[in-house]
Amino acid sequence: MRPHGGDAIVVGGGIVGAACALALSRDGWHVSVIDRAFAGAGTTSVGMGHVVVMDDSPAQLALTAYSVALWQELTPELDARCEADPCGTLWLAEDETQIAALHAKRETYAAARVRADLLDARELAEAEPQLRPDLVGALLVPGDAVIYPPAAALRLLTLACGLGAALREGVEVAEILATGVRLADGSIMRADVVVNAAGVAAATLTPELPIVPRKGHLAITDRYPGFCRHQLVELGYLTSAHTMSGESVAFNVQPRPTGQVLIGSSRELAGWNARINHEVLRRMLARAATMMPALDQLAIIRAWTGFRPATPDKLPLIGRWDPLPGVWIAAGHEGLGITTALATGQIIADRIAGREPAIDDGPFSPMRAVSAADVA
Repeated sequence: MRPHGGDAIVVGGGIVGAACALALSRDGWHVSVIDRAFAGAGTTSVGMGHVVVMDDSPAQLALTAYSVALWQELTPELDARCEADPCGTLWLAEDETQIAALHAKRETYAAARVRADLLDARELAEAEPQLRPDLVGALLVPGDAVIYPPAAALRLLTLACGLGAALREGVEVAEILATGVRLADGSIMRADVVVNAAGVAAATLTPELPIVPRKGHLAITDRYPGFCRHQLVELGYLTSAHTMSGESVAFNVQPRPTGQVLIGSSRELAGWNARINHEVLRRMLARAATMMPALDQLAIIRAWTGFRPATPDKLPLIGRWDPLPGVWIAAGHEGLGITTALATGQIIADRIAGREPAIDDGPFSPMRAVSAADVA
């Protein structure tokens, strides 16, 4: 266990890096956050603002439920720019065959002490009148929320800076060392602890990490206040998210406090090609209109792509990086970086301080996917 009050460097000023900086600052570390562009750039600036419990696996359920609870605790410290909206999530059943899945999902959430309420077709139509009328029900998770990710990252950094952290933007880290980092200009910054929270670029600095960029498309409408009231997700969303080959789309819509509607989602392994794939975008919007027909009548004012930092087993990499003493990893969150940022930061801070985290962090060890030969 390292003493509090040492020097720590967090590489990456996205929401995960910001959460790590805040947690370490609260523990008394002198934190420097370094970002090669600006805080809240990268994946944080182009993603949906999920703060949502997910049950794709027991480990994911534990991490997301823990982090959603931390976001709920932090909400009073967020400002208006974060656009925090406790709208809840509706998981939608398209036919009777999916009702059993809703019941199973509710039982899974209940076991994790997460409130979830079943809605029948009538209750669903009252909750979201714009959904197609033949949907048979939904599971409402009222504790879920959405936020505006770049503003939330900036707010976390502001809180960290209020505790003594420093932010260095436009500074590129060329190499992570056991005792600090080497910058692109050749200079070296020393630190007792270095956290690689560089998102999709994390594997550039730690090449052994099994992180690949996974492109996604989003679109946003003009302002239509009240059109959508909850985050809406089809039950097949997790199946789409799990498919690591080819292209996939799924229905996921979020209301924004501006009255806009944010439409997702797609997944595509396309390397670093950031161009809009118009066929994938067309399929994504068509799927959305299938679930919410009136979306076809709304004006879309912008569409864009972003890269999620994906891992083969769909779990993030959180913990000590054994090959380099003093180096820690907080990366590989794919589409759940917003949700899991606070839990990630707290787990990193707990482990550095020698405390046991609130949940079992073993499934997230960065060493799990690295063979002895890779780190020899």
